[in-house]
Amino acid sequence: MTYEIEERLLHFKQPAGTSRGVYLTRKIWLIYLTDGDKTGVGECAPLPDLSCDAMADDVYKAKLLAFCEAYCAQGEIDIEAMRDYPSMLFGLETAVLDLHAQHLSPHSSHLLFDTPFSRGEVGIPINGLVWMGSYDEMLQRMEEKLSKGFRCVKLKIGAIDFDKELDLVKRIRERFSFHEVELRLDANGGFTYDEALYKLELLSQYNIHSIEQPIKQGQWAFMSELCRESPLPIALDEELIGVNDPEMKRHMLEIIKPRYIILKPSLHGGMKGCSEWIDIARDLGIGSWITSALESNIGLNAIAQYASNVYGNHITMPQGLGTGQLFTDNIPMPLEIRGDKLWLCR
Repeated sequence: MTYEIEERLLHFKQPAGTSRGVYLTRKIWLIYLTDGDKTGVGECAPLPDLSCDAMADDVYKAKLLAFCEAYCAQGEIDIEAMRDYPSMLFGLETAVLDLHAQHLSPHSSHLLFDTPFSRGEVGIPINGLVWMGSYDEMLQRMEEKLSKGFRCVKLKIGAIDFDKELDLVKRIRERFSFHEVELRLDANGGFTYDEALYKLELLSQYNIHSIEQPIKQGQWAFMSELCRESPLPIALDEELIGVNDPEMKRHMLEIIKPRYIILKPSLHGGMKGCSEWIDIARDLGIGSWITSALESNIGLNAIAQYASNVYGNHITMPQGLGTGQLFTDNIPMPLEIRGDKLWLCR
């Protein structure tokens, strides 16, 4: 078995605004594992200033090469050695699954799991994503998502004046009831603890499904209090980054007690780590869903198939998998959004 690493720079069709800045490009590494005449591919896509394994490009590539070398020598992934490198683990997991599928059947390229979604029989419901921007930009983007048939929309907030964001939510609710459109909010840690509860109370007037990460991660006591007192269900996202030990995962969830956790394999431990999170959350009565983290279609395909495998044949909760049309130079993959569902065309 041999391996190869390819670096790629993807370009966003329009600036992707978050509370941590604006992305114009996206650096990824592709792993190619070759065994005989079969080659599997996986994507490693750390996010600068966010991923626990984000590091200088040359250091990242050297570490990734070492993990690939170890896999080819041992024939299995050393999960414990890779726990703190989730984006690398996810890429290697994907490449291994892809290679294995092709050995089973020459027509199984990129068929990582045998599920109705992976076979092209059903679609996965997804939320429409409205990026941060000016008030008018966000309103226009919201209109576009609704016109395309999305019935669950995720709104990133924290980039403009809060009163304007509140007005935007109000205007949406004046036009669409919560029976027609489910609204999710993502603050990306944009509130301070002192103001968070007041803002959550104002937002709760508008039948919000949930809000992600209202305050910055690492403040377990404050986050626990917010989860207890908030009139809105709180979901953890960034809070999970870097918590890679199974015992620590349980400890954190037992302390904070969120309503939901939101899982990104590239950030939260690869497929193995996310499965641990899901099992622990289920045991504690905490809901979850899976989202992509600005990967190319290689990563998005793997995440969607993983979601279809881990949640079963009939996913009803919208997942965050609508990022496949973000790049001008994305990698071709038979993924297609029809209405508010993601399909894998076979």
